[in-house]
Parts: sequence; structure tokens; C-alpha cells
Amino acid sequence: MTIARKLYLLISSVVIGFILVTGLSVFELNKVNTAASYSTVNTVPSLLDLGVATKHLATIRVLIWRYLADPSASEKASIDKTMSESHEKVVAALAKYEKDDLSDDTDKGMLEAEKATFAEYEKMREKAQTLADAGSIDEARKLMANGADTVAKMEKAFGEHLSYNEKLGQQGAEAATETINFANTISISVSLLVIVIVAITGVLLARRIVRSLLEAVEVTKAVAGGDLTMHVGTDSNDEFGKLMQAIDSMITSLRKIVGEVRTSVNTIATASNEIASGNMDLSSRTEQQAGSLEETASAMEELTSTVTQNADNARQANQLAVSASGVASEGGDVVNQVIVTMDAINASSRKIVDIISVIDGIAFQTNILALNAAVEAARAGEQGRGFAVVASEVRSLAQRSAAAAKEIKGLIDDSVHKVEDGSKLVAQAGTTMEQVVSSVKHVTDVVGEISAASAEQSNGIGQINQAITLMDEATQQNAALVEQAAAASKSLQDQAETLEKAIDIFRLENNSHSGHSSAGVQHHASRAKTPVKHPARPSSVKHDGSADAGKAATPPPAITASSRELAPKAPERKLATATADDNDSWEQF
Repeated sequence: MTIARKLYLLISSVVIGFILVTGLSVFELNKVNTAASYSTVNTVPSLLDLGVATKHLATIRVLIWRYLADPSASEKASIDKTMSESHEKVVAALAKYEKDDLSDDTDKGMLEAEKATFAEYEKMREKAQTLADAGSIDEARKLMANGADTVAKMEKAFGEHLSYNEKLGQQGAEAATETINFANTISISVSLLVIVIVAITGVLLARRIVRSLLEAVEVTKAVAGGDLTMHVGTDSNDEFGKLMQAIDSMITSLRKIVGEVRTSVNTIATASNEIASGNMDLSSRTEQQAGSLEETASAMEELTSTVTQNADNARQANQLAVSASGVASEGGDVVNQVIVTMDAINASSRKIVDIISVIDGIAFQTNILALNAAVEAARAGEQGRGFAVVASEVRSLAQRSAAAAKEIKGLIDDSVHKVEDGSKLVAQAGTTMEQVVSSVKHVTDVVGEISAASAEQSNGIGQINQAITLMDEATQQNAALVEQAAAASKSLQDQAETLEKAIDIFRLENNSHSGHSSAGVQHHASRAKTPVKHPARPSSVKHDGSADAGKAATPPPAITASSRELAPKAPERKLATATADDNDSWEQF
């Protein structure tokens, strides 16, 4: 039987005993209450109802004699009314008693006797009252006097009934006392029995618990002292048996764990040595990477200067091309104005030619008129000689005017032809200037694109410089992480030594465990302690102002994601397996 069942049995015994005592007490208390309350519930009301009936019966007996004393008519009416009321109250009291206060058949028989004697008395009283009303007072008095036996029987019936109720009340009190005594006896007996059972069971159970706990304490003390050679055996199936079985399983598990831990100590020592060696290799590669970054930074500095100079030259060429485009545009405008002017001169020359033609016509007509005048003067003879001289002079002038007009016309025609040729040349010059302006604009666009490309190249090189700076910072952080890894490997070696010392206190069954691995742990201690030199930080790379501004606006990160990825991760090893070779360890590192 398990401890829990024993405890449940013990608790159940207490509960059952308590229930028995409580149930018996309640049952007996109900009996005591019934017996004790009988006087209150039945005896007292019975005595009160009988007392009321006796009281009003006595009133009737007194009033009937007053009625027979020949009082006045008014007094008779009052007495008769009072007797009627008393009669009704007696009847009501006996009816209430019959309804509420009857105890048994004897009580009922006594009540019937009371009713019979009261009815007989009332019959006699009513007859005497009738005789008195008829004037036969003496006969009425004689009738009442002769009814003394009836009155005595009535008094006896009421008296015996009262005595019987008093006796019932006394019997109830005695029964309550007996019930209380019986209940006390039974309760004490059952309580003593429960106490004895609980005490015996509790002592036996406590001895069992204490003995099992002492055994468990001895075993745990031995385990705490490092003794893992013992085997705990038990035949019990209760909770303490299961506890001892669990302790035995714990010792077996501890024995296995300690063996695995001892095996893992050497594995940890080997891993720490591999980590130290890997740190040295990583330090060397970090120094090489730092040197390469320094050379790259110098080359990028020269490239930055060249690209910056090209960008400046491209900006200057762009400015010159823009200026040339403006000058060419102005030249085109001037040529257009010359073309307009030449067209105006050509138009004026044509008008002059027309005017000269008019003058030539006028000179020809003047010559004709002068010739006609000379002919007319010759016809006139001597009278017309002077007129002939004048006509001759006019003709001479007209001929000279015509000759001059022809010369002027020839010159004007030659000028018109030259002006037309000049206009054509000016038009060709305008077309050529438009082509020059278009070419200059195209050159300006190309130079602008070259300038923009140079600016983008300068910005890109600035970003490359910034990336190289970040790579340099990451290299510095890698160097710091190498030092941290070296310190961690040294701490791992120290912890391996401490762990081996801690598990040396345990004694296994075969008493065989791996020897101290301090020598193995300290094999590469000197290498792990070797300080790692930080590579020289390259000088700041100079570039254009935009790149400087970008670099200044971007603070160097503390440890970037890439630098975190370069940090060595702890090798994931199981306690039971420690056969990884150097390459696997370095890959895990």
C-alpha cells in the first residue's frame, strides 16, 4: 500500500469517525430537543387552554348563583350575557385543545370526559335558569343544589386532565436527560475509538516516513560527497520506493554525465588549442588585408586626383563651349542684319536705275526738241539764228546728259549685280553661321555630358573611398575580435581546467577517468597569449568636396553586420562526441 493511500485511509478514518460522532450527536440532540421542547410545544399550551376553560367554567358557576339570587331584570340580562360568553370561551378552549394539544388516546379520553361533564352541567344550569325565569327560584336553587355530584365530576375531570398534562411534561424532561446521557456516552466512546485508530496508524506511518527519509538523506549525502559507485535497491512500491528508484536513476545519470564531461574536457582543450592556432592565422591574414587596403587607398587617392582634374577641365570646356555658342549666335544675328541691309541696298539700286532711265528718256526727248528747234531756226533764216545757237547748246547738253545717264546706268547696273552677288554670299554666310551655331550647341551638350559623367565618376570614387575606409575600420575591428577570441580561448582553457578539478571529486564504479588535461589545455597557451598587432591605418584619401561632405556626414559604425559575421562563433559540439579534426574545428571557427 502506498503512503498516499495510507494517508487517505488515516484521513478517511478521522472523517468517518467525525461523521459518526456528528450524526449520532445530531440524532440524539433532535431527540433531546423533542423531549425538552415537549413542555413548551405541548404541556404549556395544554395547561393554558385547560386553565382558560377552568377559569370561565368557574365564572359560569358563580354567575348562575347570582342569577338565582333574583336580581333585577337588567342584572339578569348582564349575567345571562356574561354566562353565554363564558360558555362560548369554554367551548372554544376545549376545541383548541382538541385541535392543537392532544398527546395520546388517554389525553383524548380525558378531554371527552370533560366535554361530557361540562355538557351535563350546562344542561342543568340552563334548566335552573329557565325555572328562575319562570319564577320558580326555589326549585331552581334546589336543582342546582342537588347537582353537586355533577359539579364534582366536572371538577374531577378537569383536575385529572391538568394533572395528566403536568405528568407528561415531567416525563419529557426525564427522557431528555436520559437521551443526553446516552448521547454523551456514545460520542465519547466513538471519539476514543477514532483517536486510538488514528494514533496507531499515524505512529506507524510516521515511523515508515522517517525511516525512508533517513535512507534517502544518507544516499544524497553520499552523492553530495562524490560517491557515484552505490546502487540503491528497494522492494517497496510506495512513494518512498519510487523516490529511492528515482535517486538510483539519478546516480546512474550522474555517473554517465560525469563520464561524458570528463571526455568533453579533453575535447574542449583540443578545441581551445585549435581556436588559438586559428586566431594566429586570422591575425596574419588580417595584417595582409590591412596592407592591401593601404595600397588600394593610395591608388584610389591618385585616381581621385586624376578624375578631379578631368572634371575641372570638363567644366572649363563646358564654359568655353557655352561662350562660343553665345558668340556664334550673336554672329548669326549680325549676318541676318547684313542680309536685310543688302536687300535694302539692292532695292535702292533698282530704284536709281529706274530714275536714270527716266533721265535718259528726258535727255533723248530734249535732244529731239533741240533738233526740231534748230530746224525751225534754219527755216526762219537770219531771225532764227540766235534761237538756233540756243537750240544747238541745248542739244549739246542733252547729248551730254544722255551720255552721263548711260554711264551712270552702266555703273548702277554693275553695282546692282555686285549687290546681288553680295546678297547671295551673305545668305550663304548666314546658312554657314546657323550650321556653326548648331555644331557649337552640340559640342556644348557633349561637353556638358562629359562634365556630368566626370562629376558622377568623382562621386563614385568618393563612395569607393568611403567603402575602403569602412573596410579599414572593419579590419581594425577584426583585429580587435582576434584579440577577444584569443582571450576567449584562454578563458576556455581555464574553464576546462576548473571543470576537470570540479569533476575529480566524483568516484565512478571502475574508478577510471581521463587524467588531468592541464598539459593539453596549456599546450598552446603561449600562442594564445601572443598579442595581435594592429595593422597600420591608411591615411585619409583626399577627394572632391562632395565626397568629403558625404564622409563627414556618415559616422563610422561601431561594429557593422559584416564585422559581426567575421566574429568567431562558438563551435557546436555534443558532449558525447569529440572526434572532430583540425580542419573541421577551423571551419566551425
